[in-house]
Amino acid sequence: MIQSANASEATPNFQLKKLNNALYNNIRFVVASTLCSFIANIALAEDVIELDTITVSAKKDNDTKPVQGYNAKKSSASTRTDTELRDTPQSITVIPQDLIQDQSIQSISQAVQYVPGVQAAQGEGNRDALIFRGNATTGDFFLDGLRDDVQTYRDFYNIDRLEVLKGPNGMAFGRGGAGGAINRVSKQAGWTPISELTASYGAYNQKRITGDYGQAFNDEIAFRVNAVYENSDSYRDGVNLERFGVTPTVTIRPDENTKIIVGMEYFKDKRVADRGVPSVNGPGNSTLKNRPYKIGDYDTFFGNAHLSPTETETVAFNASIEHAFDNGISVKNSTRYANYNKYYQNVFARNSVTNVGTVQFGAYLDETDRENIINQTDLTYNAKTGSVEHKLLFGMELAKQDTTSKRFQPTVGSTNIATVVSASNPYLPSASFSALATNRKSDVSVAAFYLQDQIIFSPKWQAIVGLRNDNFDTDFTNLLDNTEIKVSDNLLSPRAGLIFKPVEAISIYTNYSVSYVPRAGDQLTSLTPSNASFKPEKFINYEVGAKWDVNPSLALTAAVYKLERENVLVADPSNPGANSILVDGQETKGIELGVSGDITDKWSVFGGVTFQKGEITETQANTTAANVIAKGAELAQTPDRTLSLWNKYEINDMWAVALGVVSTSDRYAQLPTVSQSTILPGYTRYDAAVFGKFSEKLRLQLNIENITNKEYALFSHTNNNITPGSPITGRATLIYNF
Repeated sequence: MIQSANASEATPNFQLKKLNNALYNNIRFVVASTLCSFIANIALAEDVIELDTITVSAKKDNDTKPVQGYNAKKSSASTRTDTELRDTPQSITVIPQDLIQDQSIQSISQAVQYVPGVQAAQGEGNRDALIFRGNATTGDFFLDGLRDDVQTYRDFYNIDRLEVLKGPNGMAFGRGGAGGAINRVSKQAGWTPISELTASYGAYNQKRITGDYGQAFNDEIAFRVNAVYENSDSYRDGVNLERFGVTPTVTIRPDENTKIIVGMEYFKDKRVADRGVPSVNGPGNSTLKNRPYKIGDYDTFFGNAHLSPTETETVAFNASIEHAFDNGISVKNSTRYANYNKYYQNVFARNSVTNVGTVQFGAYLDETDRENIINQTDLTYNAKTGSVEHKLLFGMELAKQDTTSKRFQPTVGSTNIATVVSASNPYLPSASFSALATNRKSDVSVAAFYLQDQIIFSPKWQAIVGLRNDNFDTDFTNLLDNTEIKVSDNLLSPRAGLIFKPVEAISIYTNYSVSYVPRAGDQLTSLTPSNASFKPEKFINYEVGAKWDVNPSLALTAAVYKLERENVLVADPSNPGANSILVDGQETKGIELGVSGDITDKWSVFGGVTFQKGEITETQANTTAANVIAKGAELAQTPDRTLSLWNKYEINDMWAVALGVVSTSDRYAQLPTVSQSTILPGYTRYDAAVFGKFSEKLRLQLNIENITNKEYALFSHTNNNITPGSPITGRATLIYNF
């Protein structure tokens, strides 16, 4: 039955509801009137009641310098997701911007001096070279997670921080990343203004200036530009460098879920390739080993500095886009195009100083052109299955790398120069580079797919499991005789880690990972390849460790590891400049301890200690008797002990001081054989710094290296390419924020 509106208003229920509404409105009017009257009386009262002002503030995140102090909290290098370092089951050391500035770091080799488990190598004076847990590399360098592997020197003018990963990283980086990897995190444009000019002048006519300027155009677009110019001499006679670089970047945030970064870099590095000093002859037995020749005579150049130029030009373009969808899915796509053009020529000591005080030289000229284009896509999704949380990662990498290289020597068959020179005046006035010894081309294509799951079972238990498949195709052509070798590798790199957290601030972990290093690119520029030598190297790492955030600003780490390496390609000791041999295997075992952060609000520390033993696991009989590498032979440039500790203390708001120590035990210059086993003696070196902050805009610091003027061998490339350490030296740096 349908009733009219008037009929419904006549019902008892409707009349009661109308009465209640009227009563409610009357009560509300009375309360409001009373409250207004009360407020008015207070306002008109002779004695006014004043309440204290409460200010609520929070420190704004600095998006142009995301890491403050010596202790970084997060990294995405190992897991490809933004993860707490404490909850990453791997040894990782992050060198933040504050430490880079305080130590006046200007090179990779300087940066790793205070990193446990990593040593710098000479790299023939023309490239960055590192030793991770007994494994040498010139190719495991990355920029914002993308490969940057040409053999050259890298600068820090456009770098916010350096992430040093130890152990195989095949899951995160694919090929390489075997003994370890270096990931440079670039400075990005943000909405925190930056305007900084840094100028330094040091001993041996070291001159350098850098600029860092960034601003926001509006709420959606910000830009930043970094630049460097350096023109410096060296404590080594005739050695100098000149470099110039500029990197503009733009960040776009069209909405809170999207971030776009585009940038480019032009960088040119010119210097003298310095291969140091040779060793001096000594009996090849366990009681008396060969030693570096006159390390105390640190400035003598063996060969000819004017005939040893090296130059690298880099042109690179980078772009990335990130977007977080409302359904919990996030996508990041990154692209890097880089063109590298490198030239280097060198004259160097080719053998030991003989018993009659003579030395023989070698010479060659290399030209390399490389073009890289890399595209990576990462898709992450957070999910729950019951009480278990998952952070899923699906990824793909597509890459193409084309390399051409030529080598010119005195003769086609050898770098040897017949002229014998006195070691007391080791100068060679001329050398021939007329014989084309190698002319090669390699085209590499990579298609990789990976899957990873970071699992939280409970507040005490976490895990990470992942698998990456790399399809790696190499097309190598010897342009001298047009022979061609084509190799296709299908590489599976697994990773598994388990984390136990007895309390939130402590993580105890175990980790297993595998990586492969195919034969391509840099590894084929100087050694003679064959079908057998194209078999990839394999690296297997077992690691157990603990990480403890003592407080929000101080972290302690510990790790015990075993790293196995199979199918190792090394320089043939009988002809290290031209041929290679396969080594059945090697193994490194060690313990690493690290510390970073603030012990008090005035005392900051950074450093660690490593105890390790690296050795060959099988006798290598595929070379001449004098050059046999015996089972148990110690790995090159792998000291049994290293120790480093940097301390900075703030005396007051204006002044601060720092003291650092770097110490290492004896190590071999090259993989020892029956006939040659040059030892680099252990040493302890002390560094210091003084900091003055004269205003919010002006700072001045003085860094002193080797304050006790210790004579020592810094690093080597072979038995006869040994770099003497610098005598006491200083550098003053002025930092002005305008």
